[in-house]
Amino acid sequence: MPHSANAAVALRDSRFRRTWECVRTSFPWMIGIAFGIRVLCIIVMHTYKVRTTEDNFGFGWEMGRIGASIATGHGFGNPFQTPTGPTAWEPPLTPYLMAGVFKIFGVYSRASAFVLLVINSILSALTCIPVFLVARRSFGEKVAVASAWTWALFPYVIYWDIKWMWETSLSALLITLIFWLAASMEDTEGAKPWLQFGLVWGIAALNSPSLLSFLPASGVYAWYRRWRAGKNSLAGVAFASLIFVAIIMPWLVRNDRVFGKPVFLRTNFGAELRMGNGPYADGTWQSYLHPVHDVAEFDRYVKMGELNYVKARKEEAVAWMRANPIRFLVVSLRKIIYYWYGVPRQMNPQWLEPIKNSMFATSSLLTFFGLLLALRQRRPQAWLFFWLLLLYPLVYYVVFPHARYRHPIDPAITILCVFVLSQARNPGKPHAPVS
Repeated sequence: MPHSANAAVALRDSRFRRTWECVRTSFPWMIGIAFGIRVLCIIVMHTYKVRTTEDNFGFGWEMGRIGASIATGHGFGNPFQTPTGPTAWEPPLTPYLMAGVFKIFGVYSRASAFVLLVINSILSALTCIPVFLVARRSFGEKVAVASAWTWALFPYVIYWDIKWMWETSLSALLITLIFWLAASMEDTEGAKPWLQFGLVWGIAALNSPSLLSFLPASGVYAWYRRWRAGKNSLAGVAFASLIFVAIIMPWLVRNDRVFGKPVFLRTNFGAELRMGNGPYADGTWQSYLHPVHDVAEFDRYVKMGELNYVKARKEEAVAWMRANPIRFLVVSLRKIIYYWYGVPRQMNPQWLEPIKNSMFATSSLLTFFGLLLALRQRRPQAWLFFWLLLLYPLVYYVVFPHARYRHPIDPAITILCVFVLSQARNPGKPHAPVS
């Protein structure tokens, strides 16, 4: 009997191992499980029941307002409380997506909220693929498997997909896909990879212009790796640039016609700069200066018009920076700390805040250790990780940090955290240097 029981256990273990071997690198399984968990969380946690306060402003915020304006026939405009006319306060991709959902499922309806969160879940689940491919190319299959499944199952990642109707989930997918395209460009021939590179970058620009901070580094990296491999790239770079310009040009033309002067993708940088820099700046978002939260600011926005308003706010911020350089430096250092440690916020219960920020900071420290170790071991794409982590957050060190602003690079953070933990378990394991 004991022998029979042991044999049954061994058989079950063998079947489990065979099943896991099939599942562990299967993209359909990763995507299916990641998507299923997210949708289940949306349903069980009722995250589609969005607060209706402030006339549903929490439903997509400015992007939701613009989406509702488009869906009701008033065009791309009206980002705040009442109709104010055409806008470029936000980039076009997500507001138009919201508008399409609103058209079909109703403006600010629970059905629309559910659909938008499901779309987030699809995008996040698909991110498992470039996470796996990047991690495998840089650190091997074991790190790739652990990174992809961590992305699929980790509650912190899931939170952004099931709570925030914004561009965040798509940004994470796009920046990781761009990373993969830049890393693998040296292995490819012909025009197709350059077409993909320009296409994805064009979509990324229309989704979130903040992602463009990584464009020069990714482009130069792809060109340099191909140059080292003896492959011609100048024609490809020119082709990708043309594709990129062709994708964003209709939006630039629209902005020029609407505002009577060139506007590159979005207008709100000056206002964001002022909300992070001024007499009472402390390194966090001064939300009371936002036109949605302050009647006087909204009146200024209406009277001055969008372009003049953001120009005035930028001038106020720059004047304060020049008059208070030391204070500006101190506030900027706080922003850097808050970006990687977590922004202070009142939570109920109060003991939850230090726990949350400690976990946030731990992931950041593991990321830095992983990056340093990757550079020291001359791992493939280590420098591409370096440039992504260096360049992408820079704008938030100047304006203001938010936990959401780190999410687009969370795939890279996940990979580096898994890598450094794998090295802790196997400190003597040999590594593959850059080829």
